[in-house]
Amino acid sequence: MSDDAVARGVGSARPQNSVDSPDDLSYGPDGLLPVVVQDASTKEVLMLAYADAEAVRRTIATRTTWFWSRSRRAYWNKGASSGNIQTVVEIRYDCDADALLVLVDPAGPACHTGERSCFFRSLESSDQRRDSRRDLRRRD
Repeated sequence: MSDDAVARGVGSARPQNSVDSPDDLSYGPDGLLPVVVQDASTKEVLMLAYADAEAVRRTIATRTTWFWSRSRRAYWNKGASSGNIQTVVEIRYDCDADALLVLVDPAGPACHTGERSCFFRSLESSDQRRDSRRDLRRRD
């Protein structure tokens, strides 16, 4: 392996974007990064939200999910008012350290509509979904 590959973190034991604290993550120009929340047991994607370094610190400290509300411009602890707390099981970061995946044990629905997941709607009609699935099966 070339020295350049090792310098970029390719094939090394410690990736180039190794993270030891929330401050080591790569935030966007607005100081935020996307956070995907996933049920640790079912692996269902529950929601997408945004966090800054302070929200990540609060999540780590309390083992419940904290985010930055872009519309209210305030921190919010998911479930603090509804009781639908998300207990953190594990926090992962992606290869670029610019997004998080938080695995949780949810106490109730993630969506403000009462749905288990915020991703309960499809952009395609049911006929299009059915055709897409059929096409995927043919390629296998």
